[in-house]
Amino acid sequence: MSTLALEKVDNRPHQGEMIQLVSFMLAEEEYGVEVLKVREIIRMPTITKMPNAPQHVEGIINLRGKVIPIVSLRRRFQMTGNDNDNQTRIMIMDVSGEMTGFIVDAVSEVIRIQSGEIQPPPPIVVAGALGQEFITGVFNHADRLLIVMDVDRMFSDEERNGFGEL
Repeated sequence: MSTLALEKVDNRPHQGEMIQLVSFMLAEEEYGVEVLKVREIIRMPTITKMPNAPQHVEGIINLRGKVIPIVSLRRRFQMTGNDNDNQTRIMIMDVSGEMTGFIVDAVSEVIRIQSGEIQPPPPIVVAGALGQEFITGVFNHADRLLIVMDVDRMFSDEERNGFGEL
């Protein structure tokens, strides 16, 4: 009888490694995600509403024959809503192997930085709010703090399974 040891895989970049982040705006705050997670950025299409979906799920879209769930990051983060405008975009991202669309206020730019420039978030911010483990750090960008996110940690397994049922 054999036993297999499970190792925790650390996907974070190593100190001094060059990384690229796609920055986007949400409620006048700047966020960033690893560029390799972003599959494409599209303008707002017509979104089909789904009954009994969680409040932060706007609905679904058909993207070249594939059904993609669309999540409002404003609602997910419990921010006040605003109307979509000509800057509003959907970022199609790979979340744990599944394509998911995220509505953001605007996409800013691709930023190249050294991984060592990302500071860990203050412990009180992450520990003080349940469900904040997707915030992996902060980066000082053009005299503003950019919040670095890991989209793979944004949803629980149960929530991801629910997306598959949409």
